[in-house]
Amino acid sequence: MSELKLPSIDYAALAPTLILLGAALVGVLVEAFVPRRLRHVVQLTVALLAVLGALTMVVLNANDRLITIGGAIAIDGPALFLQGAILVLAAMALLLIGERTVERGGAFVAQAAVTAESADDRRQAEGAPGLTEVYPLTSFAVGGMLIFVAANDLLTMFIALEVFSLPLYLLCALARRRRLLSQEAAMKYFLLGAYASAFFLFGVALVYGFTAGIPDRAAGVDFATIHAAVAESPSSSVLLFGGMALIAIGLLFKAGAAPFHVWTPDVYQGAPTPITGFMAACTKVAAFGALLRVFHVAFEGARWDFTPILGVVAVLTMLVGAVLAVTQTDIKRLLAYSSIANAGYLLVGVLAPTSEGVSGTMFYLVAYGFSVLAAFAVVTLVRDADGEATHLSRWAGLGQRSPFYAGLFTFILLAFAGIPLTSGFTSKFAVFSAAFDGGQGWLVIAGVLTSMVLAFPYLRVVVLMWLSEPGESTPAVVVPGWLTSAALTIGVVATLALGVFPDPLLDLAAGAAEFVR
Repeated sequence: MSELKLPSIDYAALAPTLILLGAALVGVLVEAFVPRRLRHVVQLTVALLAVLGALTMVVLNANDRLITIGGAIAIDGPALFLQGAILVLAAMALLLIGERTVERGGAFVAQAAVTAESADDRRQAEGAPGLTEVYPLTSFAVGGMLIFVAANDLLTMFIALEVFSLPLYLLCALARRRRLLSQEAAMKYFLLGAYASAFFLFGVALVYGFTAGIPDRAAGVDFATIHAAVAESPSSSVLLFGGMALIAIGLLFKAGAAPFHVWTPDVYQGAPTPITGFMAACTKVAAFGALLRVFHVAFEGARWDFTPILGVVAVLTMLVGAVLAVTQTDIKRLLAYSSIANAGYLLVGVLAPTSEGVSGTMFYLVAYGFSVLAAFAVVTLVRDADGEATHLSRWAGLGQRSPFYAGLFTFILLAFAGIPLTSGFTSKFAVFSAAFDGGQGWLVIAGVLTSMVLAFPYLRVVVLMWLSEPGESTPAVVVPGWLTSAALTIGVVATLALGVFPDPLLDLAAGAAEFVR
């Protein structure tokens, strides 16, 4: 009888993930035992302390390069960089989630089970304290994202995908106002996410079948085995290409890339705005972190096969995002199509065959995350008696009503447009130059052209705010609480700093661009 040998586990390397998941469990206990009037402060404190503690451990682990838990988790430069990015952006998102002064009771429904549009629903919308379950749900989502970017086999990646997706489905349905729109968004996200997860899992099965043909090596779905199978397996390449395609569908869905983007505008519009910002920043980091690891580690040997197909997806994504953004009349939907276009630009970096492509993509993710969270922070402040005023016609003359916040939003939009001295210009230059040096000039041309198209809807909003006269329907910009002010300040300062002094973060990303194999 053979002796059972357990895999070695480096708990220090796993500490960031363990801290977040532990904090999520503590949050569940807080809901059970802490009085309702104290839960908000306690839950927000627990979540923020967990994020800061996890970020501290990421910094302490900065020099680690190892594979642990029997090959399931890889702790390397990209994993640590992306985990740090997720945690910093999650801290900003938690500040927006924790805000309770912009809208009385916060952005979240007081009782999730209340019937939409009922008398009880209208009463809770008038200021009842919002759900505090959002904090453990957010902590679970962040913990899953930390695993997702460090997963070293496809099954671990799938489990992490579900761990961070399921809380997001719930969070999208918890908007205090426009409950039917919020619930519709959550249902669409859940159903399409379930299909995407099924595609991913079917792809894992096909890849496992492909690895079964490697001489003198057991089949598996860890990235080292897949890498060896791509070079050595005599199995039919149909299994490999089919598996790659299905896995890519699952990951591109989370990234919001066309033609798997159809959920994005509805979910961005219907979800509570702090959750929209959280998804736009952190989920994008997690999705592209997984794409980088899958295609630069597991399927690296098949680069000549997948690059043309993913290149077409990148161009389609840029076109869809840029062209449809022009037609939008809702600011949250406009930012959703902007996010889709930015997914296309990020794919350009993913397809660059050098470490500069990896580092440029990671820099882009951080820069975009700061900017988009700042943008949604401003959106939460433009309000009338019915809540957020997101229709673009309502933003006419906003520059005269509140020149300071209109100026901040203008600066963020110029960053999205890629204007020099903003992080948007630096990040686009980083991914486009890496792709051009890697022989992907056609993607760079498509990126530059679509960026020019995408600048139009941004500038249209700027003109609307500054050159139109305010009308009776022009909403007010409420004074933000300290949590929203902190998040907005961090986002705007980072957007400026990464445009003027990008070298420290670029150097950090370049030094963290090597995967362990």
